Amino acid sequence: MIVSRRTRIATLIQNGVFAALLVAAVLLVARFTQEHFKQWDLTQNATNSLSEGSLQTLKLLKDPVKITAYVTTLDASQGDLRKQISDYVAKYQRAKPDIELKFVDLREQPKLAEQANIRLNGEMVVEYDGRSEHLTKLDEETLTNLLARLARNTERTVMFLDGHGERKPTGIANHDLGEFGKRLESKGFHIASLNLSAAQAVPDNASVLVIANPRVDLLPAEVAKIRAYLEKGGSLLWLIDQEPLHGLQPIADYLHLQLGPGVVVDPAASVLKAPATLAIAFAYGHHPVTDHFSLNTAFPSARRIAVTDDPAPWHFTPLVDVAQQGWIETGALEGDVTYDANRDIKGPVTVAGALEREVSGKPQRVVVVGTGNFLANTYAGLLGNLDLGINMVNWLAGDENLITLQPHPLVDGSLEFARGSLTFIALGFLLALPAAFLATGAMIWWRRRQG
Repeated sequence: MIVSRRTRIATLIQNGVFAALLVAAVLLVARFTQEHFKQWDLTQNATNSLSEGSLQTLKLLKDPVKITAYVTTLDASQGDLRKQISDYVAKYQRAKPDIELKFVDLREQPKLAEQANIRLNGEMVVEYDGRSEHLTKLDEETLTNLLARLARNTERTVMFLDGHGERKPTGIANHDLGEFGKRLESKGFHIASLNLSAAQAVPDNASVLVIANPRVDLLPAEVAKIRAYLEKGGSLLWLIDQEPLHGLQPIADYLHLQLGPGVVVDPAASVLKAPATLAIAFAYGHHPVTDHFSLNTAFPSARRIAVTDDPAPWHFTPLVDVAQQGWIETGALEGDVTYDANRDIKGPVTVAGALEREVSGKPQRVVVVGTGNFLANTYAGLLGNLDLGINMVNWLAGDENLITLQPHPLVDGSLEFARGSLTFIALGFLLALPAAFLATGAMIWWRRRQG
């Protein structure tokens, strides 16, 4: 076949146009991918993605964040720390592009590390809006909590009433609130104890006052100081157990609370093989504390929280309802506990509520929970108890913009094999599989040769 000169020219032009269009298409795709980034995380535990709580925290940071990592080029025991830090911070940079990451070599610039008070290889300094904190542990929970603390423009002090056997925010006993106190501090709150026998009044710098189940009666003068604090518009978190109020009935009257006898019984607890007095909550009221909250919570030995028919000037909002198929048991909790229509109150039962009003043109906030065990060390780690407790304090402190689900440590998704299984898999991949390929190739070669 003879190809004419005109045909060759036409073919060259056609091929040239095709090549030009191909290059243009590649450039357009490259340009589009730069402007529109999309990522899919297919890992079992979403290892390469941030939790919703972290994303919401980043939205609160309107200004740039600067992270300075003080790390050697290569660490013999930890490997390439720079790459590990870069890869981890990249997840945050994808959600907030104005996060700047800078590396300082500890060996080449020791004076800079000394000025920054760096003690560990890989230690980081995170700066935001003129404030800074050191970061020595790189995981989502630690970094997001640090950013949440930096997002607070003023210090918030949570004061726990003390001197009457109350649950302690730093205590390690089962009934204490040590885990809750640690979580509050990780969120940037300052924890302090308040003994009203010594203090003249609740200090003005108290963002929230916590009353956590006194075991002995408060003096009338102490109760008067708490009422004066409320009259000025102070925020209160009151955890009320089944015991008597120990002198705090005037405060309950001031808040228009109705606190009847009885313990909440929830048959649904049997699914978790838990006592019937452990009420499981999955229904929440419409309120800033619970609007974006979807975790189940547990309320052990809870009592009902209600207000009078006319609680004015307070506005009451139920926060947590439990025992949808349960009741308030007013009899003895012995043997087979059953519902008695003549004396018990059928569920659902409100075990936590929020009270609001205006004082001198400013909102006043109070949260009452019908059990102190809800945040005690024994039960704080159950379900979403700590998260709901933090939401309550954030709202009481006026930081409702920081109410968010907290990031949790990822569940270990590693797959472990016994030694025998590993040996079998190794022999299969190293010997059996290559031998099978060789046998198949030899068979094909032999058949072709015979044909």
